[in-house]
Amino acid sequence: MPEEAGFPPAKRFRPGCGPPGGRVLMLLTAGGGSGGRRQQPALAQPAASPYPEAVERQRRSLPIFPARGQLLAQLRNLDSAVLIGEWARRVLCPDRHLTPPRWLPLHAGPSPVCLSALCPAAPRLPGGPQDSGLEVLAVQRVSKTQAWQRAGRAGREDSGICYRLYTENEFEKFEKMTVPEIQRCNLASVLLQLLAMKVPNVLTFDFMSKPSPDHMQAAVAQLDLLGALERKDNQLTLTPIGRKMAAFPLEPKFAKTILLSPKFHCTEEILTIVSLLSVDSVLYNPPSRRDEVQAMRKKFLSSEGDHITLLNIYRTFKSLGGDKDWCRENFVNSRNMMLAAEVRAQLRDICLKMSMPMVSCRGDVESIRRCLAHSLFMSAAELQPDGTYTTTDSRQPVAIHPSSALFHCRPACVVYTELLHTSKCYMRDLCVVAAEWLYEAAPDYFRRKLRATRD
Repeated sequence: MPEEAGFPPAKRFRPGCGPPGGRVLMLLTAGGGSGGRRQQPALAQPAASPYPEAVERQRRSLPIFPARGQLLAQLRNLDSAVLIGEWARRVLCPDRHLTPPRWLPLHAGPSPVCLSALCPAAPRLPGGPQDSGLEVLAVQRVSKTQAWQRAGRAGREDSGICYRLYTENEFEKFEKMTVPEIQRCNLASVLLQLLAMKVPNVLTFDFMSKPSPDHMQAAVAQLDLLGALERKDNQLTLTPIGRKMAAFPLEPKFAKTILLSPKFHCTEEILTIVSLLSVDSVLYNPPSRRDEVQAMRKKFLSSEGDHITLLNIYRTFKSLGGDKDWCRENFVNSRNMMLAAEVRAQLRDICLKMSMPMVSCRGDVESIRRCLAHSLFMSAAELQPDGTYTTTDSRQPVAIHPSSALFHCRPACVVYTELLHTSKCYMRDLCVVAAEWLYEAAPDYFRRKLRATRD
């Protein structure tokens, strides 16, 4: 930050304890090394009187974002950001001799700081509530090793100092090491590829971070239900359909969806849907334009669910030749849509190599829903008399995500693509199905589930 902004030369924070309640006091970062700009020295809390006046000038001229009772002044064209907390506003002017908090380094790239809430870093990691049997995206705190690793990713050309958005006391509460992903994610894809490589006895494979036996057995059970496994001489081997599933760089359930699509005469549509589910969301919903988004989205919404809604959007996108102006007007991410088109082309090539017929159901939406029901039957939920939903697998309470096309509907039975665990378990990417379709897909599976429920 240039000195003419009203800041004296840089000084480091004095060591000491944090403010009452551990609130954030101040964040000052040195800029990143982008665009060949000269590195500015790190700044710290100055003791000179111009500080409050300089910050107030910036506060009045730049956007302010409320975040849990705190203020974030985002300096878009400068290499520094100043964070003024509630405690700072209360005590900086009356008493400048209070000891500031002790801070730890944090990764901070050259991009502007923009946070909706000030809380410890928490990425979405695969895993679910304890003993729930669900596969969900859950919010987890980073570990200490992750936090320190991020401190070395600032990409600077010169020395600099950056500060975490949480205190050292919070940092000490983090787990020391991150749980390896292979120990907390679905292993069905891993086992499918190991079996495709003819690895003997995959259940005893020597992983560097060995998953639990329960996770391995769950993956075997899922592949068995999808018809990908068989046992020969007490060894697990792939069935013919299992070998075809291994040829797709997809989750087994999506590979099975594509392989089932010729039976329901909807291969072209299923390729589109799976491709759209394989990339980041092609839709964006700016909160400030919520009413406008809903008005634009109505012409694509389908009462059959989110999969058909996405299919409608993709068809319009392709019919207009990938018009970026249309994407902007309809709140569609053109880059992700183009990526989905590339993924679709690659999946179609794999299907052609397998001599699969490229058939289309055209306007027969029921065929698409039947195909999804026969492949996603393990991710199904039923409406209860009290208006809530429970999964048919683990009888776990779930809810329809607010972004879903079915949020204001109450279909009797749905299948979903994933669960997002925040304040509750939300189903995302839903499709309306009939209960008898699920029983057609796996009669033995649902008979066992029904018997377990009665018991």
